[in-house]
Amino acid sequence: MARARDTQLAVLARDLSVGHPAGRDAAERAVDGVSFDLPYGASLAVMGPTGAGKSTLAAALAGVKPVMPILGGEAWVLDLPVRRLSRIQRRTLTFHVGYLSQSDGALLAPTLTVGELIAEPLTSRDRRLNHRALALRVATLLDEMQLPLGAAAKFPYELSAGMRQRVAIARALVLGPRLFIGDEPLAALDIEVRGAVIAALQRRRDEYGMASLLVTNDADLVHALDAAVLVLRHGMVVAQGPRDAVRWSPSVDADPTLLAR
Repeated sequence: MARARDTQLAVLARDLSVGHPAGRDAAERAVDGVSFDLPYGASLAVMGPTGAGKSTLAAALAGVKPVMPILGGEAWVLDLPVRRLSRIQRRTLTFHVGYLSQSDGALLAPTLTVGELIAEPLTSRDRRLNHRALALRVATLLDEMQLPLGAAAKFPYELSAGMRQRVAIARALVLGPRLFIGDEPLAALDIEVRGAVIAALQRRRDEYGMASLLVTNDADLVHALDAAVLVLRHGMVVAQGPRDAVRWSPSVDADPTLLAR
């Protein structure tokens, strides 16, 4: 099988099947037989109704804990085999992948300040970092997310839901990831600050070829990033292709409507 480094792909998935996390039937497939390529500098929007397996797919590719069981097929993320990751490979993967789960904004550690939360992916790896350089990086991200510099000294409970979401996004981007995996990244954001998040993703795409895999049903985000579309239903791919060729929207009874040109 071709690997990501051979084909310049950030993600290569072939017939990938993923089970539910611990506590569910280990043999039940949340994602079943998914195949796609995601090149560096490109974006992919994973769309579909609630319960389609979108978040499970994103978490499995990000290599986060609790580890999602890979039940079949293969996936290579940044040339690392997510089905057979060693401890060192998992650490490498989580360093180069900026992952934002659906709950990250709501579950920020309450005992850390915003500055400490954004810096933690760096300080947890090297506590000897230059404090001035670290403060500058945090300040730059706060400004990019249109958050006041004074927010660095605040605690999560002092922020609105939209501000906490932007803190979580800044935290996911602080390491300069080669791949950003975001589960509903624009959730809880007001219309005037959505553009700041989109611009941050575009800037990293253009400056160093960061790829983005986004769990979203937001057509505006898909359009802004010129993302390819992968539509899941009951864990299986029901449509995929360029954004102009595949569109998805839920009908009143939540039965997906696929329009392909």
